[in-house]
Amino acid sequence: MSATKFTTISAAQRLMKSMEVAINNMIDEVKRPVDPEAGGSARKAELQSIKQTAVDCKELLVERQRLEQMVKDL
Repeated sequence: MSATKFTTISAAQRLMKSMEVAINNMIDEVKRPVDPEAGGSARKAELQSIKQTAVDCKELLVERQRLEQMVKDL
């Protein structure tokens, strides 16, 4: 059997790498400028979406930090 054995630590490390990619993508999304043509409710919706992405990113960052600590403890 040539498949590598599943371990919690390797799975956690792979998850951390995936979370890093997701966090970077979310940061890029937050950095993207608001459409200057958007007005009224469209602009408000776009700003709300950016804010939600920032909040989600922060939560994901906190979870990644916890996972990182768990790996260190293992």
